[in-house]
Amino acid sequence: MTSTQAVAVYGAYGHTGRFVVAELRRRGWTPILCGRDADKLSAFGAAYPGLELRAASAEDPAALDRALAGAMAVINCAGPFASTAGPLIEAAMRAHIPYLDVAAEIEANIDTFERFATRAREEGVVLVHAMAFYGGLGDLLATAAMGDWPSADEISIAYGLDSWRPTTGTLVAGQVSRQRRDGRRVVFKNGQLSYASGAAPVTDWTFPPPLGQQPVIAEFTMADTVTIARHLKAPEIRSYMTVAAVKDLTAPDPTAPSASDDSGRSSQTFVVEVVVRRGSEERRAVASGRDIYAFTAPLVVEALARVLRGEVKTAGVFTAGEAFNARSFLAALCPEHLSLDIG
Repeated sequence: MTSTQAVAVYGAYGHTGRFVVAELRRRGWTPILCGRDADKLSAFGAAYPGLELRAASAEDPAALDRALAGAMAVINCAGPFASTAGPLIEAAMRAHIPYLDVAAEIEANIDTFERFATRAREEGVVLVHAMAFYGGLGDLLATAAMGDWPSADEISIAYGLDSWRPTTGTLVAGQVSRQRRDGRRVVFKNGQLSYASGAAPVTDWTFPPPLGQQPVIAEFTMADTVTIARHLKAPEIRSYMTVAAVKDLTAPDPTAPSASDDSGRSSQTFVVEVVVRRGSEERRAVASGRDIYAFTAPLVVEALARVLRGEVKTAGVFTAGEAFNARSFLAALCPEHLSLDIG
């Protein structure tokens, strides 16, 4: 199949991949359902008669080439991205098509820049990574809040999740990241990423109503710190996560997300507040919505649409804030997927 509307979705049967497939179809694209497990792919594909199913191991370049054949782009939803991003990017460059992923793994995102920035420019291929709740949203909010400031003294990102029921993919990816950093925490100070040991500090953050003041874990660094630091100048990037969400994530037997409506979305709600400070001045951007995994789908599909419309003028590896007009992008998600306040 060769179609100007065909988009390969790798990891289509995963929790986030299912939302991405549904969003592509809603917007008129034809997903090509791809993944590592042929049985899971077949079971998922039964709900979508007429769509192509293409099983391919990330360790098999020829199979990946077949999986991407005829697609206008590929969206990688299969973690851990430390294992899948490299092979899928290589396949996208061989096919000479855009690559997008929803990687929230800090180290995997760093790898993408270090390994592929130069090659992607030389090959003339656009790679937009971390187009997910973690990595994409915070980057867009920080970019929008920064506005015309060339630099800031500090960027703070506060994640107000009322709960966090992690998927199996989230748990596996977290385990891979912890192993790569020997259990240490990632912090961004003095203009660079570094590692810290010991427990992260706990403080309070006052979110906009109705969430209000909440206890938060400070130095809870997520992929947004990596994406923001690639193109916004600030020596300090601080991250905060509600204690309730961290308790859910780190529970001995964590509960997986469960659907609360026909779309498959959970009842989880989120507020993300970004504060950019320069001297005594502050600028803020606040976004709120529902279900961090479901929200990733309209985020990455909006990015896909903009890439294929030619909004990214040069080849290379980009984050959301680098690639797109942040205010325009965020506005496109409102009000269906996001409530937004940029001050």
